[in-house]
Amino acid sequence: MKTMKYITSFCAIAMLMIFGCDKDENVDFVKNIAAPTNISAGVNVIPDNTGLTQITPTGDGVASFVVDFGDGSEVSESLAPGEYAEHMYAEGTFEAIITATGINGKSATGTQTVNVSFRAPENIAISTAIDGANPFVLNVSATADYASSFLVFFDTTNPDEEGTPLELDGTVSNEYPGVGDYNIKVVALSGGVESSELEQVVTISAPVVFPVDFEAFDASAFIGFGGASAAVIDNPDTNGNSSSKVGEIVKGGPEVWAGNVITMSSPIDFSLKKAIKMNVWSPRAGGKLLLKIENLDDAGIFIEKEVTLEGTSTWEEAVFDFSDIDESQSYQKLVYFFDFGTVGAGGPEWTFYIDDINQTIPSSGATGLPGQWVMAPEGGALGVGPSVGDVSWWNCDADCVTARACYYDDVYIFGNDGSFQNDLGAETWTEGWQGGGDSCGTPVAPHDGSNPATYVYDEGAGTVTLSGVGAFIGLAKAYNGGELSSPGDAPASITYNLEFLDNDTIAVNIDVGGGTFWQFKLIRAGVVTTPLTGTWQLANEGGALGVGPSLGDVSWWNCDPACVTGRACYYDDLYVFGADGSFQNVPGAETWIEGWQGGGDSCGTPVAPHDGSIPATYSYDGGAGTFTLNGKGSYIGLPKAVNGSEISDPNAAPDAVVYNVTFADANTINVSIDVGGGTYWQYKLVKI
Repeated sequence: MKTMKYITSFCAIAMLMIFGCDKDENVDFVKNIAAPTNISAGVNVIPDNTGLTQITPTGDGVASFVVDFGDGSEVSESLAPGEYAEHMYAEGTFEAIITATGINGKSATGTQTVNVSFRAPENIAISTAIDGANPFVLNVSATADYASSFLVFFDTTNPDEEGTPLELDGTVSNEYPGVGDYNIKVVALSGGVESSELEQVVTISAPVVFPVDFEAFDASAFIGFGGASAAVIDNPDTNGNSSSKVGEIVKGGPEVWAGNVITMSSPIDFSLKKAIKMNVWSPRAGGKLLLKIENLDDAGIFIEKEVTLEGTSTWEEAVFDFSDIDESQSYQKLVYFFDFGTVGAGGPEWTFYIDDINQTIPSSGATGLPGQWVMAPEGGALGVGPSVGDVSWWNCDADCVTARACYYDDVYIFGNDGSFQNDLGAETWTEGWQGGGDSCGTPVAPHDGSNPATYVYDEGAGTVTLSGVGAFIGLAKAYNGGELSSPGDAPASITYNLEFLDNDTIAVNIDVGGGTFWQFKLIRAGVVTTPLTGTWQLANEGGALGVGPSLGDVSWWNCDPACVTGRACYYDDLYVFGADGSFQNVPGAETWIEGWQGGGDSCGTPVAPHDGSIPATYSYDGGAGTFTLNGKGSYIGLPKAVNGSEISDPNAAPDAVVYNVTFADANTINVSIDVGGGTYWQYKLVKI
């Protein structure tokens, strides 16, 4: 659009010229005024590559101007002397025609050349992001000074690729056929002939992680050997498995050990989920599938299990229990053998499909609801949302789980006799409506398990009803149709919806009204175990306790054999990692007490809070090689050694301490902590 800039009209001046004279004066001289002369224009092309141009007409004896921009567009509105017209030009050279009119209506024209050229875009920047839903999809956006738009080339090695238009502030996407490095090019367009370009290498990778569902899968990580093929194909049988893609295995000769391997992107963490499950399609009844879990580099480090398949040419679930796995080793390969020991013949009778490979918690062997249950210590196990399965309004993420360790160790006990009990221990999470501070605190009656309670489980209806004031699952405030604002209003009974996800996992939810559903995932207590579960002591040997400048180096000081003998009251201290996630220091009647604790660097009575008197929990991160003790005064080795410092006052004990841990074997661990300044306290512990 053209924008006209107006100034004060000269009409009043002209009227004064005409009527300011005596009536008898002859005004014919006005008619004799010559037409305007010296018609020209000033041109200002705004240097922003938009084509915006300001044209200011000039001339002598002019009352008004009109500009024909010379590009076929409409002419400008009338301009008074000193005003300018704005116009958007394309790049090019144009002859603008200026028509000037005097006060007597006489006019004259002049021309003005307008040169509009766009500068090449500058400072191109490319932004790339892998799509969160598909690791093969790349999203690209770009910026550049003086750019009007862009063209994106996703693979410069493809000579037939046409650039994908990209608007300013826009994003375009491309799905690549496989993993690898791709060279992309972004051409910044000026709106004219000038352009600039920038290339950038992007890496497309598809991490092979659980669950493996073959939908967005790096097929190069799935290979066959010994005469077995491996391919990712469209699912040939969606009855019982709605996946679009599955893994296909065709076993042929010549080897009886022909099989397939999937290499995971990182070592598998077996600290909690010690079973592998998958969907399998087999054409023959009674066939067997052997699954071997193997070290990445050493095929001699492995564990294998075999299951018998129903083999009815339908999808079935196969579960492999690796509860006895040696967690001190590293495993990264999943190796499959159908009918190990038999030479395959290929064809339909030797064609198998696998899908939805995932880790799970091994079944405890227990069935039904009776037993002890705890909240699953994982993000999203506690949450609230507008429908069952949706906890988008709020859910307890991994950090929240750590912060609420006092809650995640609560036990919900369903007795074989129909009794029910909340066992919350010394501390649980207490909220403001209970008089708490939305923090760990002493359980508040009646939601402290002090009242007798019973339960009735209706398997057909999928419900469980707790009877007893204060009995609850998951969240004390949630009841049928509402949320409590006072402990005294606790109802006499509550009914929950309950679904078994497997023998050891239940999903529980309750509608509190207004389309609000609190939801809880519980697992059977005792199932949650880690390699740390058990009772440990410092190894009764020289060098098991020491300090140095790096891991494995205790040259600055270490407790030699004579020191071990002198500190016998310390080397019998116990560190107990419970199967329920609890932790306890058990120093006994005496331990080693240092000066900063008020002791004499000698055996003495344990000093609070480093005496095991405060309940504590632990969490283990096998991938990171760490564990965290939650509970003031909980420690491994030396109580003074904490993350980043050495405390000098028992009251300065932190609420949590993180240790590094490596397993020499299933019964020997090396624990270390960086206290800052390049100082590492290190401890060797053995399981007893």
